[in-house]
Amino acid sequence: MRALVSVSDKTGLVDFVKGLQGFGWEIIATGGTQKLLENNGVKTIGISEVTGFPEICDGRVKTLHPKVHGALLARRDEPSHLKALKDNGIEFIDMVCVNLYPFRQTIAKPDVTMEDAIENIDIGGPSMLRSAAKNWKDVTVVCDPSDYDGILAEIGANGNTLPETRLKLSAKAYTHTAEYDSCIATYMRAKAGLNEKLFLEYDLKQGLRYGENPHQSAKFYASMQPAAFSLAFAKQIQGKELSYNNIQDANAALNVVRDFDEPFCVALKHMNPCGAAVGKTIEEAWQAAYEADKVSIYGGIVAVNRELTAEVAAGMKPIFLEIVLAPSYTPEALEILSSKKNLRVMQVDMTKSDAPVPQFISVNGGLLAQQLDTQIEKVTPEMCVTKVKPTDAQLAELDFGWKIVKHVKSNAIVVVKDNHTVGVGAGQTNRVGSAEIALKEANAAGFTKDLVLASDGFLPFGDTVELAAKYGVTSIVQPGGSIRDEESIQKADELGITMLFTGIRHFKH
Repeated sequence: MRALVSVSDKTGLVDFVKGLQGFGWEIIATGGTQKLLENNGVKTIGISEVTGFPEICDGRVKTLHPKVHGALLARRDEPSHLKALKDNGIEFIDMVCVNLYPFRQTIAKPDVTMEDAIENIDIGGPSMLRSAAKNWKDVTVVCDPSDYDGILAEIGANGNTLPETRLKLSAKAYTHTAEYDSCIATYMRAKAGLNEKLFLEYDLKQGLRYGENPHQSAKFYASMQPAAFSLAFAKQIQGKELSYNNIQDANAALNVVRDFDEPFCVALKHMNPCGAAVGKTIEEAWQAAYEADKVSIYGGIVAVNRELTAEVAAGMKPIFLEIVLAPSYTPEALEILSSKKNLRVMQVDMTKSDAPVPQFISVNGGLLAQQLDTQIEKVTPEMCVTKVKPTDAQLAELDFGWKIVKHVKSNAIVVVKDNHTVGVGAGQTNRVGSAEIALKEANAAGFTKDLVLASDGFLPFGDTVELAAKYGVTSIVQPGGSIRDEESIQKADELGITMLFTGIRHFKH
């Protein structure tokens, strides 16, 4: 039996090859792999001894030879194949142990050049993997060091790997080469300015008990590259397994948190903020967010952008919450939260970055791709379009409301007082309906004057402005851009309301 070994990742290789030799296998090796094995006392056959041809072009060509691929692809049950090998002096190769040049790791380096990337495109490796995988009935193909121990155990017990194992390893090899080629194609296509195809790679993170509803199956996949503000790469400190809806809601909460630098807390339900606040401290922000809507927070998710302290944890303890998200926790906070065994406590990397964040939404038979809406506009006095100008205090609250409303499902209206939400109207089929919900919620909580209203889309008529004034709104921020903007401006002037146009809309469908 013969094995051809040529690996980039040499983890566990020496012990694996020594195990094969212990079972009487001959070892063929290339370049650096041969040097490592020989230095560790493993006798090998150089690839050039097999092919009768030297490695050339700085190692670019060494295994692309009939004495390699004929030895891998020949069917043991086909007489014409056996004759071809005999006539050409080719011996069978019964195992290929190959993993590929580190292309993904190379292009991840900040200073990588295209020349460096090109030199890390493996040619011979994928060719050998594919040849061996195609002939899996007779050839064992190994591309993952984590499989070494199981393969040795199987050979020790049976004299060779079992057919079902070879089939699984074949599928694994094709997956390995597919991922590799996808990564290269994505890189090269970006360099060439091509975008008519989209390649996505995700690894299974966990199976889910069910999807949005119990009759729907679901799985959770993580991207190949770690990301900040991502539940896929968060650490779960305690609690039950995450559900499909948990993941959706937590992701929405993290997108809200991403927009704030000052101490901030958001409570979220069904992917909409139900309470949000900034404060001088995270304790102050938490308390204000909780006070914003003590009813809707029940069964919700809370995210903060500062280390979660014992004081905040103590405030959360009496409340039924599904998930708590924070960049870190004090030991005392974890001790308090540990009494709530089912509460999912997640530690999330909240490192800010200017890099664009891709967003993918599936539709029947297709996929929508866009960049996540991470744009933030600071609300400034120059945005005012009315006779009444905003005070500094109003500007701060308008800026806060504008950051929150972009994360509420359209049509979205958010009412703010003292830098925390007091009313949220989400997802209605008309903007007046959303405004009524948010304003009545604020009124019911006792907030009836000097309120701030933020709208994610323009107000084309004066009706929303008039309704807002009846409930105590004195300042409004909206995108503007309607052909009937003048109507809402005139209504604001008539009612003594200051109105600001940002020039940017933030729909969330």
